[in-house]
Amino acid sequence: MKDWRTHIESTPNVLYGKPVIKNTRVPVDLLLEKLSEGETIEDLLKAYPKLKREDVLAALAYAAEMVKSEVVHPLTS
Repeated sequence: MKDWRTHIESTPNVLYGKPVIKNTRVPVDLLLEKLSEGETIEDLLKAYPKLKREDVLAALAYAAEMVKSEVVHPLTS
């Protein structure tokens, strides 16, 4: 996925600003959760007919970029 930004948007008036697939109300976190539960991209495309394969791959690319930029603070015991 070259640029997830062409598939994902975050605007205050759609789901309170949660990242969603553009022109839908399908949140990125829902797609990631479904994939983590074992659903396939094909399953998601059947369940959400407005989605394209590139949208799901964009959700994965978005998640990867967010984790890369995350600052991790060691836990103190």
